[in-house]
Amino acid sequence: MATPVLDKVEAESAASPYITVTFRVRRFNPEVSAEATWEDFQLEIDPKERVLDGLHKIKWELDGTLTFRRSCAHGICGSDAMRINGRNRLACKTLIKDINPEKPITIEPIKGLTVLKDLVVDMEPFFQAYRDVMPFLVTTGNEPTRERLQSPEDRERFDDTTKCILCAACTSSCPVFWNDGQYFGPAAIVNAHRFIFDSRDEAGEQRLEILNDKDGVWRCRTTFNCTDACPRGIEVTKAIQEVKRALITRRF
Repeated sequence: MATPVLDKVEAESAASPYITVTFRVRRFNPEVSAEATWEDFQLEIDPKERVLDGLHKIKWELDGTLTFRRSCAHGICGSDAMRINGRNRLACKTLIKDINPEKPITIEPIKGLTVLKDLVVDMEPFFQAYRDVMPFLVTTGNEPTRERLQSPEDRERFDDTTKCILCAACTSSCPVFWNDGQYFGPAAIVNAHRFIFDSRDEAGEQRLEILNDKDGVWRCRTTFNCTDACPRGIEVTKAIQEVKRALITRRF
């Protein structure tokens, strides 16, 4: 005869939210092979959890050698950008239930940057392009005795491009960047935009000349991949077009 305790356990088991999901991960270890391979992992996981939770489960319970970047796990640091089912996304912001868990979930590193191991790429070329556009406020004169005031309208002019978290999702979704790593890329242009249109800044002309280079803003082909890939919803293509317009008119 069943006891009330056993009945409760069986009822909870029947109502379990867990499902079986296949994570198909692209693996690469240069110390083992020069070629990348695919490896499948079967997970029992709540579909309301995130892809990052699944990767943690693999690393902590199944294969400790799996290598990937993550930090805040809340879509702020941008560390865990990767290709999930062929699209650039943040693993910490992507729910399993939103990407058809009935089929294998493919996970691979972002494109256009050298893969160091598994899902980790060399971000140095990306950050060098970011540094090259001078992503900081440039002013002249003595240090002010109070803050540099700015009207709400002036602040709104570049508000969208302040949202960038340097995850590289936009840049590594760009076909021009895939074919030519010398292109500055959308993220660098977005961060230049943020200061070019800042009314307090005095180096707009200098940044425009940097982006007027053969590897600069004119390489953009307006495919909108970058806008679609941005996890922060930045209108990346629009920002690039505004920089192009500023170069032509020298008005910003």
